[in-house]
Amino acid sequence: MSGAISKILGGALLLTSVASAAQAGGLERGGYNWELLFEPGRFASEAGAVYVMPDRKIENAHDTNPRDGSGGPKTSVDETPDYTVPRFGAKVGLTDDADCLASYSEPWGVHTEPGFDWQGNNQNIETKIRSHNYGLTCSYRFDVGKGQLRAIGGVSYQEVSGFKRRMVLDPTIINGALSRPGRPFNATALGFDGSGLLDLEADGVGWRIGAAYEIPEYAFRVSLIYNAEVDLGQINGTVDLTEIPGVLSAVNPFFGKITDVYGTATMPQSVDFRWQTGIAPDWLAFGNVKWVDWSVLEVIAFCPTSTKSLGSCGPSSPFRLTSLDLMFQDGWTVAAGLGHKFNDQWSASAQLSWDRGTSTGLTTQTDTYLLSSGVAYAPNKNVELRVGGAIGMLTSGSYGPTPCPGTQTCGTDVTYDFGDDLVTALSISGKVKF
Repeated sequence: MSGAISKILGGALLLTSVASAAQAGGLERGGYNWELLFEPGRFASEAGAVYVMPDRKIENAHDTNPRDGSGGPKTSVDETPDYTVPRFGAKVGLTDDADCLASYSEPWGVHTEPGFDWQGNNQNIETKIRSHNYGLTCSYRFDVGKGQLRAIGGVSYQEVSGFKRRMVLDPTIINGALSRPGRPFNATALGFDGSGLLDLEADGVGWRIGAAYEIPEYAFRVSLIYNAEVDLGQINGTVDLTEIPGVLSAVNPFFGKITDVYGTATMPQSVDFRWQTGIAPDWLAFGNVKWVDWSVLEVIAFCPTSTKSLGSCGPSSPFRLTSLDLMFQDGWTVAAGLGHKFNDQWSASAQLSWDRGTSTGLTTQTDTYLLSSGVAYAPNKNVELRVGGAIGMLTSGSYGPTPCPGTQTCGTDVTYDFGDDLVTALSISGKVKF
């Protein structure tokens, strides 16, 4: 059984990356992955990418805040573009019992782009969050009973950046405010589209600790890893309102300007339990349960940097200029699958997974059900190639007024629905080991 485990897992572990990228609850994209740490031998490196094709459609959109304009003409739009999630890792066996894994991943991210011409452009025109995670994870194993207990620990440095554009003042309202008898004002012709742009960036350091128990003879392993939250500290950014004429600064002193802003946020802690076991010659069962503390992200407020000495910037701050309203709930992922080795070159696997949606009414991230499959080909003992795919369902829901911290209500700008939508994904990766 132990001789088959590596080849069977070649296809099986591919599915962890596919499912993590395609079931993106909260701001999750690639998540964390330390499985290469368990690869036998002195050295192993792996690189791969997942291409995800969500088909989320917004329907029945209705602008509920006429003060910033009437919204675009469309009531139905595609929300989420396709995206790619890369990863890379290299493991070195320092001694017979000590291993270290250096890795690069993009654990967090989101990209929605419903555009200008829909009823909810005052809520979102385009939002994009990106991340880079540079990790070092090490383990030390020692004999316990029939198997080996492995102590695991590591650190990560993360960079997070992104932007959000939305309509602040529709050009028709700008025209009405600035037109005079015989002197009509045309904001669009003069290059003003009425939108505002929040741009931000931050970084932070996190750590992880855990343990695994392995019995190679039976291809048995259980692991439990705790990933600590990553405090991003002060998020620095700008609010760009130069798409609104500065002559309207009497209405809002930030119109026509680029203003430095700051805020604070913490990326969530998580607990990941994974298991696998041989169930027959050349057959492997595997699965995982993961909890992510997405409820730590509620309303991320941004205040002018010039007001920093006057008090903290929070959802109720009198200096709040804008905010990212998320109000996530905790995420749960449950998955189980089977892997089979056909011969020394070929193996395959399949997995079913469920991800509990993190939305409480302010995003389209509802429950996701996913079927994944993968194939691994090993032309020799040093090289392994993997391809895989997934198909799943993004469940239905709606966007609208949602309670926020204190006595506030978020989601008062637009209402819309979304049905059960399709998500598909493709993955490819390669491994070199010796």
